[in-house]
Amino acid sequence: MGAIVQNSETSELLGELTTMTGREDPYPRYERLREIAPLIRADDDALVVTGYADCATVVRDGRFAHMAPDMLAFIGFPDWRDHPALRLLFTSLLSQNPPDHTRLRRLVSSAFTARRVQALRPAIERMVTDLLAGMADSGGDADFIRDFAFPLPANVIGELLGVPAPDRAQFQTLIRDWSQVLERIDREQLKAADAAAATVYDYLSGLAEERRRRPADDLISAMVEAESAGDRLTGEELLTMAGLLFAAGFETTTNLLANGLMALHRHPDAVIGDPALAVEELLRFDSPVQLVGRLVFEDVELGGTVVEAGERVVAYLGAGNRDPRRFAEPGRLDLARTDNAPLSFGGGIHYCLGAPLARLEAQIAFPVLRDRVQITGKPTRRNSLTLRGYTAMPAQTQ
Repeated sequence: MGAIVQNSETSELLGELTTMTGREDPYPRYERLREIAPLIRADDDALVVTGYADCATVVRDGRFAHMAPDMLAFIGFPDWRDHPALRLLFTSLLSQNPPDHTRLRRLVSSAFTARRVQALRPAIERMVTDLLAGMADSGGDADFIRDFAFPLPANVIGELLGVPAPDRAQFQTLIRDWSQVLERIDREQLKAADAAAATVYDYLSGLAEERRRRPADDLISAMVEAESAGDRLTGEELLTMAGLLFAAGFETTTNLLANGLMALHRHPDAVIGDPALAVEELLRFDSPVQLVGRLVFEDVELGGTVVEAGERVVAYLGAGNRDPRRFAEPGRLDLARTDNAPLSFGGGIHYCLGAPLARLEAQIAFPVLRDRVQITGKPTRRNSLTLRGYTAMPAQTQ
C-alpha cells in the first residue's frame, strides 16, 4: 500500500505554485512532487495527485464528484446564492452531479450537436484570415492575445450562441473577472466577479427573450426549443448554460492558442503535419486547464492508498500530462505523437462539452500561426494556475 506524504518540501513546492515564479514554469515542481509520492497532503488538508493514472481516475471515476454548492457555507459563504458569480457557476453543468448533471447534459447535447459545430468551419477559417490581416495592419503594435487569441474563440462562441458581433468584445473582461472564483473565493475579489456575472446574466437574459420571440439558427434558439422525454431547460438553466458556454467557450481556447503559440515559438523546428495530432500534443504539453478538484463520495483506491469518503482531492492535470510512465519523453514537444490522450478536457461524465469546438478552432488556426506569427517580446503571464495562459503577448505577422 502507498502512503500519504506531507512534509516541509511538499509544502514548499505547493506554496511555490501559488506564486508567479512557480506558475511561470510549474513543471519541475510537478515532477518533484510526483517523485516524492503518488499522494501528497496539502496544507489545506486536500490530497494532491500528479500521476497520469491517478488524475485520470479522479476525472473519470464516478466516486469522485463535485462539491455540493451548500458546502460553500463551510468556507464562509452561507449566502452563496446571493452572489451571481457563485450561483451561476455552482448551479451550472460544470459543477453539478448526477442526476441533475445527467438531465442538463442530455438537454444541452441535443442542441449542441456535432453538425452544429462542424457547420462553423467556414466561419472559423474566415475569422482566422481576417484576424491575421488585422494584425498585419497594426503597424508593428500587434498583441496576439488581444488581436487573435481572444477574438477568435469569442467570435466563434458568439456566432454559435447568436450573440451579435458588436457585443462580443465586452465579454473578455467580464468572463475573466467572473472566472477568478475558480482560482480563489474571497469577499473583495467576489465584488468584481459578482458584477461581471450579473452583467453577463442580464445580457443573455435579454438575448434569450429575443430568441423566444424571434427564433434564429443559433444555439440559444436551439436550447429554448430543446426537449427530451418531455423535459425542457428552465429559463434559469438556459441562462446559466449560455453563460457557462460563453465563459468556457473562449477562456480555455484563448489559453490553448496562446500556450500553443509559445510552445511553437520555443520549438522552431517542430513541424505540423497532421493538425489533429499537433493539437493533441499542444494540449498535452502545456494544458490550458492545469487542475481540477473533486470530493470523494465513496472509499476508493488512489495511488496505492485507500482514500476515504469525504476527502477533497486535487488532480494536477498538467502534471499528469507530463508523467513519464504514460508518455515517452514527456518534456519533449512531438507534434506527430500518436499514442496521446491528454487530460486537458477532463473525462468521464464531466468531459468538456465544448472540446470538439476548441479542437476545430485550434486545428484550423495552428498551421497558419506556425507559418505567419512570431512572438516579438516578453509575454505577460496570467496570475492563475487553474487556468494557465497569458494576458498579453507582443507579436507580428509574416
